Amino acid sequence: MPKASRAIFSLSARKFHQKSYKPTINGLETSEALENAEVIPVLNPATGDQLSTVTSTPPALIAPTLRHIHETFISNTWHAPSSAQTRSRALSKLARLLESKISQLAVMETLQTGRAIREMNVQLGRLPAWLDYYAALIRTDSFSSIPPTQGNLLNYVQRVPLGVVAQITPFNHPLLIAVKKLAPALAAGNCVVIKPSEQAPITVFEFAKLAAEAGVPPGVITILPGRGLEIGPLIAGNPMVKKVDITAGTSTGRALGSIVGANLASYTAELGGKAPIVVFSDSALQNAINGVAFAAFVASGQTCVSGTRILVQENIYDKFMEGFLEKVAYVRRGMGDPLNPKSTMGSVISQTHLERVDAMVQRTVGGGKATLLAGGARMTGLSSLDEFDFSRGAFYPPTVISNVGIEDEIWQEEVFGPVVVVKQFKDESEAVHLANASKYGLGAGIWTNNLSRAHRVAAKIEAGLCWVNTHHRNDPSSPWGGMKESGVGRENGREAYLAYTQSKSTIVNIASPEESRETDDWFADSDQMKRYG
Repeated sequence: MPKASRAIFSLSARKFHQKSYKPTINGLETSEALENAEVIPVLNPATGDQLSTVTSTPPALIAPTLRHIHETFISNTWHAPSSAQTRSRALSKLARLLESKISQLAVMETLQTGRAIREMNVQLGRLPAWLDYYAALIRTDSFSSIPPTQGNLLNYVQRVPLGVVAQITPFNHPLLIAVKKLAPALAAGNCVVIKPSEQAPITVFEFAKLAAEAGVPPGVITILPGRGLEIGPLIAGNPMVKKVDITAGTSTGRALGSIVGANLASYTAELGGKAPIVVFSDSALQNAINGVAFAAFVASGQTCVSGTRILVQENIYDKFMEGFLEKVAYVRRGMGDPLNPKSTMGSVISQTHLERVDAMVQRTVGGGKATLLAGGARMTGLSSLDEFDFSRGAFYPPTVISNVGIEDEIWQEEVFGPVVVVKQFKDESEAVHLANASKYGLGAGIWTNNLSRAHRVAAKIEAGLCWVNTHHRNDPSSPWGGMKESGVGRENGREAYLAYTQSKSTIVNIASPEESRETDDWFADSDQMKRYG
């Protein structure tokens, strides 16, 4: 592709984002506190260029900000039961505004993550559905009435918001994960504090602008950027925060969970993964090859449900691997400028992360029985697709490794890059054993045309999400979360909405005054048995 055409990809997005972003703290004077705050550069991992900067929230500002947000929650009507229709209309309007900005936000997402624009256009196009779903849910959800067991009473139960809730979001799906968390939290009437990844905060800031335009009141959404290790614990441990919802690695989730627990707050955590993809001999082979490639290499392997352990039945292993390695080569040849709509796969998030991924691969293939079948070294030189210079960015090719033991690091630990291991299995029992030979349990995939086997194996695999003849399907109505060390709680669906609320039981005596005098005077001078409870 001519250089002039390549330049269009880069120039088309510069106008969409700001040169700098700061904490969005409404109604609290922060200028003096921010004067000496750290300014973090936001880089394009595909080129190394600086896109923007974000001012880190000073630690001393966290506590007063959270107190101020709590006061906002108490004073405004966003959380009132009577405001459910207002919240619903705001979320519906926000969905339409988001729809109108998808193309611009997708470019921003590609620039700050290095992910291919073809991925971001499709992924972000789904996000209005989350806002529409929760807008509809609060219009249709109703409180319950409990039949009294004693006395003439009316007992009704409402769901009320928790108050100030915190959300800590990652770099790999910056806007998707933020919207998945924000939609139920806002629908329930909470005030939300977001700590986006300092590596990819831009689209979260831009979404907050759309929320304000849609009618979400000032102070209901607050963005506190900064380095997670520094300000994450300060947010999670503050007594004003009634719930923390995090997507992160398991070690981070465990550390923050102990802080949240000590604070007696609610906790939802979507953590690490090492998804097995089980391919049986009766599967539609080409469909399985296509599906496994998608599971493994979409988002450059930087998803918690990435298909990283490929298990193939032994009697089709050779044929599967022949087709799979052809697909891997196709993906590698199609890589180029992430802003090129034809580019198949983008970069990883940073040079530091690239070095981590490569180090894991080198330890695996350099000192044992493992065999490198494809990839395995950082990319340099020019793209055959569009002459993009890979050496400028953090590019790693789709990488395939065989002959790995289940005790090996690369089998057990999350790589979070475009790296998969492949292994043969003999029968269904061995397939389930290998699939469950992991401390993680977020996602899994099964490829088979045997309906009974599909249900049987899915029931035995220890994962919160199990796909059959597909992968990475997601819907606002479908619960999303993990087992074992992949986290606690669930995103999506009514389950997520309920997790952002608490029940409030109101018990009303509807007996006549005469009946109440007869039955409820506990200290009456009478031998008649009185009610208690």
